[in-house]
Amino acid sequence: MTISITGVIERKQMGSGVWALVSESGETYELKNISPELKQSGLKVTVKGEVREDVMTFAMIGPVLEIKSFELLP
Repeated sequence: MTISITGVIERKQMGSGVWALVSESGETYELKNISPELKQSGLKVTVKGEVREDVMTFAMIGPVLEIKSFELLP
């Protein structure tokens, strides 16, 4: 199921680093298939994607969100 989440991109210092989306409600999602355009801490975005419960990561900072599309916000 595709979901839409608005929040801010953050770089988390876990191991070699991981990109995350912190939603407006405060939930943290670990991003999968992140575009180079999104690799900037502090970007406000709306991301559409799918939470992948079949994927595990070393960081384990929150649910893994596989990005399908995104929109940069002002």
